[in-house]
Amino acid sequence: MRILVVGAGAVGGYFGGRLSLIGRDVTFLVREQRAAEIRDRGFEILSPHGDATVRPLVVTAGEIKGAYDLVLLSVKGYELANAIEDFAAAVGEHTAIQPVLNGMRHIDVLTDRFGASRVLGGVCIVATVIDEQRRIVQLNDMQSMTYGELDGSSSARLETIDHDCQGAGFAANASSSIVQEMWEKWVFIAALGGITCLLRGSVGDIEAAPRGRNLTTAMLDECNSVAIHSGYGARPDPLARSTNMLTEAGSALTSSMYRDLRLNRRTEADEILGDLCVRADAAGIRTPLLTAAYASLTMHKAPA
Repeated sequence: MRILVVGAGAVGGYFGGRLSLIGRDVTFLVREQRAAEIRDRGFEILSPHGDATVRPLVVTAGEIKGAYDLVLLSVKGYELANAIEDFAAAVGEHTAIQPVLNGMRHIDVLTDRFGASRVLGGVCIVATVIDEQRRIVQLNDMQSMTYGELDGSSSARLETIDHDCQGAGFAANASSSIVQEMWEKWVFIAALGGITCLLRGSVGDIEAAPRGRNLTTAMLDECNSVAIHSGYGARPDPLARSTNMLTEAGSALTSSMYRDLRLNRRTEADEILGDLCVRADAAGIRTPLLTAAYASLTMHKAPA
């Protein structure tokens, strides 16, 4: 299977890099400067699961020749429109597009552009950053990728994707309930991102503050109420895991959105929080904490 990974950032670089290291046919679609960097010296992964140097194939948008079997799409939500134009030439009649973006808005965008038959659902769990030396640094030992047909069916292409993802060192799972799992991740990261950005601290910092735990669980309840109204409320076990992670005493856990905020970078506020607010408004659901977190982030003016 020919795999095109769109972007070699913290997430795409990590999963695509791990697949490349076990000999899968992986090419990275990157900008010209990043392409020159990778062609010159590859890129490094620093991880609790083992460090590695990856020297993959790379292309820029103008260098794409022919269709790929799988497009693994891992860009930030605000980069989606530009990414689509970059990888469109790689999409053929039988290409599968597997996004691992946050939220759900991107599914509508991709199906509108390429047709529902080409789009899969996807969820990845990993905490990675790009450091000052352009290395991909994994912050903890969590690493998994889940994928599935949006209608929950099994398919030959899903079996092929699952086969090629096995053995790369991360947990890889084909799912018959991928939309449910995407919503559950969205509820969790919206609650985590919303509360850490609103209160400007880690999970442990907020837990130690007066009424901090109450605010965190209220934020989680607001996010999940939107999911419930949409038909995808978090199931008991995932909801319990989310609650435990969000209220763990002494935890240094933060959200990528909060890390971006602290570094004065653009955030995915619209995709993670704003879209939930829109859905809440349409359903008549009150979400005061979620709304406050989103409003606060819209006031943050990072460089474009």
